[in-house]
Amino acid sequence: MRTPFFAAALLTTADLLPLRAQVTQQLRPFVKEDAHAIVLNHVRVIDGTGAAPLEDARLEIRDGRIVSVQPAGSAGAPSSDAKVLDAAGKTVIPGLVGMHEHIFYPVPAGGAGRLALYGEMADSAPRLYLGSGVTSARTAGSMEPYADLSLKKLIDSGQAPGPKMHVTGPYIGSLLPALVQMHTLTGPDDAARLVDYWAAEGATSFKAYMVITPEELKAAIDHAHSHNLKITGHLCSVGFTEAADMGIDNLEHGLIVDSEFFPGKKPGVCPGQSVYLADMAKNLDVGSPKVQAMIRNLVAHHVAVTSTLAVFEISVPNRPPVATLTRIRAALTDKAWAEYLAGRARVSERTAQFDFNALFHKELQFERDFVKAGGLLMAGCDPTGYGGVLPGFGDQRELELLVEAGFTPVEAVHIATENGAKFLGEDAQIGTIATGKAADLVLIDGNPVANMSDVEKVNTVFKDGIGYDPDRLIDSVHGLMGLR
Repeated sequence: MRTPFFAAALLTTADLLPLRAQVTQQLRPFVKEDAHAIVLNHVRVIDGTGAAPLEDARLEIRDGRIVSVQPAGSAGAPSSDAKVLDAAGKTVIPGLVGMHEHIFYPVPAGGAGRLALYGEMADSAPRLYLGSGVTSARTAGSMEPYADLSLKKLIDSGQAPGPKMHVTGPYIGSLLPALVQMHTLTGPDDAARLVDYWAAEGATSFKAYMVITPEELKAAIDHAHSHNLKITGHLCSVGFTEAADMGIDNLEHGLIVDSEFFPGKKPGVCPGQSVYLADMAKNLDVGSPKVQAMIRNLVAHHVAVTSTLAVFEISVPNRPPVATLTRIRAALTDKAWAEYLAGRARVSERTAQFDFNALFHKELQFERDFVKAGGLLMAGCDPTGYGGVLPGFGDQRELELLVEAGFTPVEAVHIATENGAKFLGEDAQIGTIATGKAADLVLIDGNPVANMSDVEKVNTVFKDGIGYDPDRLIDSVHGLMGLR
């Protein structure tokens, strides 16, 4: 029984406080629909809860909120002051809640011996996210935290288009000499100091990174919790089981980054990636008692996992097919595109080291098993690696890959919307389509239930009831990703 839809009819607009903001001069070029009341008529609704779609529905938005969702045939006449949009053949889903996002992107290396660097894409990334249907985004680690915090203020005040940002502080941990833009910790007190400082500056979450001692991680966790903030981790020195026992809230990426099953693993030391990945690809059985025990431990400690299949996919030879990347090519600078193609070539040459295709499919199984065991799986795109995974586009691809992993389309939408909202503590406002919630919605030309790739056919993105034109947003950063 789909009670949320029929409960909608019991509320009136007087029960709902207005949420819709004014369309500013800076946002006006990107706005498609700004009536204070809008009806999507004859639309297919995937509500984000995992329930079966409601076919031929009528969804009404008023002053930035959803005020009703009903079967179109029994809804009566639309409100006389509402703008009615014929959405027959279209599908509406909740705005995506991206839980592993970044405002930065790899800049071209420029030749042998140059350092790997990530540049802040303060113009490109927010527009690509919003244009792709990501209405809320957690920046899971920041290279320029002050820029991220300032960008959030600009977006919130209507001075720039973009998603609702949840800013994670700078990485707590490092990976020298591979990455020079991160602070190298000197001990637990240093980890605690970083958390305290950035909590005061406005960061609302933290992320531990690969080279971090158990003592440093525990200090970071304890201090984040003392501020009532959550901490996630892309770990290596510390395994998932140990981190869960310490009280970490979330783990990024999944099984592929968990080094605890490597036979040569030393306490508090990150083994060489190529060594432990080769062993995992060849020897680790996801269904084995030790891996399943780790999954049960995460679930018992209420540790969420963020799926980032799009960034893993680019390490599998010849994936995704180049023929599908037209829009990515258009968004990237020429140098960034050339760098991406060079990275693809290196991936093909690396197959002798270890079988990443096998690793990728083990990750798919791990995520299925984690959800089956009761775990909270969320989704994000992580636009890093050697490039090619772009903000927003990668989040759409993540949905397609979740379906490849064996989740149904409605389950994939649930993972990418309601689950992230729950983790953020914002599920009363966002994450599902229900009366009283913010009108953060993605209107899609097609039916993702029949073909999940239709999620790329975004017609309109509603954020707090304002309908943005995805083509205008994406076209405005044509050829800029990788530069700004």
